[in-house]
Amino acid sequence: MADTKWVYQFKEGSATMRDLLGGKGANLAEMTNIDLPVPPGFTITTQACNAYYDSGKQFPPNMWDQVVESMNALSKAMGRDFSDNSEPLLVSVRSGAKFSMPGMMDTVLNLGLNDEAVLALAAKANDERFAWDAYRRLVQMFGKVVMDIDGDFFEEQIKLVKQEEGVDSDPEVSAEGWKKTVERFKAIVKEQYGQEFPQDPWKQLELAVEAVFASWNGKRAVDYRNHYGIPHDLGTAVNVQAMVFGNVGWDSGSGVAFTRNPATGEAKLYGEYLANAQGEDVVSGARTPKSVSELAAEWPEIQQNLSDIANKLETHYRDIQDMEFTIEGGKLWMLQTRNGKRTAAAAVKAAVDMVGEGLISKEEAVSRTEAEHIDMLLHPRFDEEAKKKSKLLAKGLNASPGAAVGMVFFDADTAEQKAKEEGKAVILVRPETTPDDVHGMLAAKGILTQHGGATSHAAVVARQLGKPCVAGCEDIRIDQSARTFTVAGVVVKEGDLVSLDGARGEVYLGAIDTVAPSFDDQHELRQILEWADDIRRLQVWTNADDPEQAARARRYGAQGIGLCRTEHMFLGERTEKFQDAILAESDEEFQSVLDNVLLPLQRDDFYGIFKAMDGLPVIIRLLDPPLHEFMPSREELIEEVATLQAKGATGPEFEAKKKLLAVVQDMHEFNPMLGLRGCRLGIMMPPLNKMQVRAIFEAACDAAKEGVDVHPEVMIPLTSHINELKAIQPLLEEIAVAVMEEKGIQIKYKFGTMIEIPRAALTAGEIATMAQFFSFGTNDLTQMTFGISRDDAERKFLLSFVEMGILPKNPFQTIDADGVGRLMQIAVTEGRATRPDLEVGICGEHGGEPASVKLCHKLGLNYVSCSPFRVPIARLAAAHAVLEEQAERMND
Repeated sequence: MADTKWVYQFKEGSATMRDLLGGKGANLAEMTNIDLPVPPGFTITTQACNAYYDSGKQFPPNMWDQVVESMNALSKAMGRDFSDNSEPLLVSVRSGAKFSMPGMMDTVLNLGLNDEAVLALAAKANDERFAWDAYRRLVQMFGKVVMDIDGDFFEEQIKLVKQEEGVDSDPEVSAEGWKKTVERFKAIVKEQYGQEFPQDPWKQLELAVEAVFASWNGKRAVDYRNHYGIPHDLGTAVNVQAMVFGNVGWDSGSGVAFTRNPATGEAKLYGEYLANAQGEDVVSGARTPKSVSELAAEWPEIQQNLSDIANKLETHYRDIQDMEFTIEGGKLWMLQTRNGKRTAAAAVKAAVDMVGEGLISKEEAVSRTEAEHIDMLLHPRFDEEAKKKSKLLAKGLNASPGAAVGMVFFDADTAEQKAKEEGKAVILVRPETTPDDVHGMLAAKGILTQHGGATSHAAVVARQLGKPCVAGCEDIRIDQSARTFTVAGVVVKEGDLVSLDGARGEVYLGAIDTVAPSFDDQHELRQILEWADDIRRLQVWTNADDPEQAARARRYGAQGIGLCRTEHMFLGERTEKFQDAILAESDEEFQSVLDNVLLPLQRDDFYGIFKAMDGLPVIIRLLDPPLHEFMPSREELIEEVATLQAKGATGPEFEAKKKLLAVVQDMHEFNPMLGLRGCRLGIMMPPLNKMQVRAIFEAACDAAKEGVDVHPEVMIPLTSHINELKAIQPLLEEIAVAVMEEKGIQIKYKFGTMIEIPRAALTAGEIATMAQFFSFGTNDLTQMTFGISRDDAERKFLLSFVEMGILPKNPFQTIDADGVGRLMQIAVTEGRATRPDLEVGICGEHGGEPASVKLCHKLGLNYVSCSPFRVPIARLAAAHAVLEEQAERMND
């Protein structure tokens, strides 16, 4: 370690050294090497930061010696001496991690000033006010950053001096005013920190470097990395750079500029600047900056120079650049460049435009587009400025993206009634949702639940419907009887307006203006996705339960339906009809309800879906959930019957309630998700599945006769043993053959199964002797592999496990590659060993999550299936999987 090179002068680095020099240091080195006007300096490496922490917050051996050597070289280059108060060299000390983290870590400017050097600076600049202004900035920044003194102490003194001098802005404060302020600042340092402000420039530098290292683990930096998934072990570099001053007079200034508009992507220089100001003044809001377009009138040569540099940097980096610049005495200096943060709209427009300009390839444009960009472009979103002015009530899980504003209602019936009959915009607020709430969810603009996770009922259905959902918002307390929820002392009553930001899991009081985008209007995004389609191997199908969802998904680029949930067709107004079948007192009555009531309904549903998906495959899952989900709550029935008994009730209504309770009691299971459901229910009640298969094939044959190209695939759920398929599949195939004979038409079809039980994955070779396709139900497969109830786990401990690092990610959001992924690999390999042309896909919620899509590509699946609104994200992720695979091969 003693021989390690800890410090690099700018001229020794390059843009390829981001890991070592951080993004800022690498870019300063690169700008230096392409002959841009960059004040000289040096970078202390990220390795030094990590070594500092590894050594118990001590500088590693020889690091400080290398800093001194580099500072002496900088002094020589600038013709000034860092330790000479008569000819002071002033420097900035800035952080710079590998990934840009704007504002998350610390900076100190004007380092090297002290009580003597300020006088020399004033004499050299012939500007006493400038020198004392620079000194007060140093003490202020040093106090906040290095000594951790509350910045309000300093701000109060700045307000005081402006009041004393009767001025409104910082540039109007006199030299004497700033001199007085410096003395007050130093008194604050002594009082708050317990020591005098250091007069030795080397001590200032040592403490500043330590402060930048320490800021790597500051709360805001850690929170930022957590939010964006940036590793915590990268460390930050420290950049020490000769100061140039934008506040030396009115022929000077500072600014920030982007090579393209970061909000829209327009190919036009965009930014702001202030005359007679340092960079912090531009972003602090203390003064109103001017648009960079006004530079041409004030400093035409500077504007042309900046424009030329912007073009050079964008061409060099082949991306939007975010630049910081300073003008000192009429000379332009570049202090930083980095890839500019941009909105989703700007990202896709710039990517498409750059392909047209020949700056990047189509593959690079696809690679630069992120899943989050699509989320933001395709879901309603709030106006950011309006949101800043609104009251944040609570935060929960960002279960389904989008923005929704509406009146709060606490039950599905009222929500539906208010939405349908009165035309109200509704937010459905529930402790947690169940299938009984679907009608209210359909009517609502958004859903808020106190409990539940990212794959809870509320989250799954909301994503399917494309509605914003904030789930697991444990900060709120719902009082159903009072029709209110309370959070942090605020009581929100039924009918009050709230706003949900589903992408961020935020709940706001009152209405916030929204922006509602349209996929058809997203020309640049559609172009990106077309390029992605040319790259990807994995097909993208959709989960859709009705023709409207199917048509929407097809517009979004879906290539088939990977999951049509037949149980969803029995919800809402149809629940009572399905209950009639469940409550039938004889086999004849049961069959009659199936044939005369449910069969026509199912047939019409399937017919509409086949027409919407003309030419594409449609996988229809036979009934999966236990029957009790279609019945009233057991607990509520017990309470109702007990109440009626206590009142001495008699008569037909009471007897009907008792009978209903008896049926529900008979259905009761301690763990219904592992009970009589899926293929088990079909085996025990064959007429139910037979009716569904007849409806599927009657609809398919009718549509085919009308010229629709149908490709039905029937999925038998919850298989665990080959004998289950042997028991039920031949009966269903007989129905299919019989219907085609009745209709006088032959169509191609498949029977397959859902792999959602570990045993099915482990015996996939056997199961493939019957099943013509596999579809992984990764929600249940994850639940059964981990041995946890997903809703309870997310509410009780799972999210804490992720925060504690016990689990790297929530396995219900991203597929657990080592466990669940291993089962999937076994199933694919063994299934195709038996049946080489076995079609394999995924239909769980993971099908639209980018990392999971990439795993599915790696495992060799044929397709992923996801909710309609996530189809574009899956298309992009599938292309990213190919590009990343190609990059890995090139690196090998």
